Amino acid sequence: MRKSSMGATRSRRAGGARRAQVLEHVVEVLSERGYAATRFTDVAQASGVAVSTLQGYFGSREDMLIEALQGATTGEVEVLARLADGFTDPWQQLVALVDRGLSTPVPTWRMLMEFWTAAAHDPELRDHAAVLAEQYRQPFRETVQRGVDAGVFSPRSEVTAIVDVVVATMDGFLYPLVLGHLTALHPDHRAVVLDQLAFMLGTDS
Repeated sequence: MRKSSMGATRSRRAGGARRAQVLEHVVEVLSERGYAATRFTDVAQASGVAVSTLQGYFGSREDMLIEALQGATTGEVEVLARLADGFTDPWQQLVALVDRGLSTPVPTWRMLMEFWTAAAHDPELRDHAAVLAEQYRQPFRETVQRGVDAGVFSPRSEVTAIVDVVVATMDGFLYPLVLGHLTALHPDHRAVVLDQLAFMLGTDS
């Protein structure tokens, strides 16, 4: 057993490269079947790894699924952080972050939906979701603040409030896309998000 950074305990097993490959299959199965319907047997079929080996890797089905969810969502946060490092102009950097959020692939949206649903019923995962939410907002918040410090942005509200609304707007597309109510985002969706953001930041960029 190990104690997580969020204060809860959950068992973790040794593995290696093969175990990491199996986790990728867990993510795929989760995206298709959902959290509640994904079993050891489903992952065994997808990965070619015996159920007994999966039990050795992860201990329990719940631990396997939660580790896969944590890994997938952490990976998305890391992509955002790397993207933010690729621009020097605050507005261009912010547009790139928004574009990444709005263009999140539907399978990743499904993963996030499953992550949040599972987090509602698991204290450790709920704590981890709060940490990830803060990490996700950080590149946006740092970019906006950098623009404020440089005199590029003159925000009409607190930076934190602006970032929270932008992220919530992007998250709001999750369920319509996953449920197929939207097959894709229209260019006008992006235009509205960016126009509102430019207005709130007091910039004509």
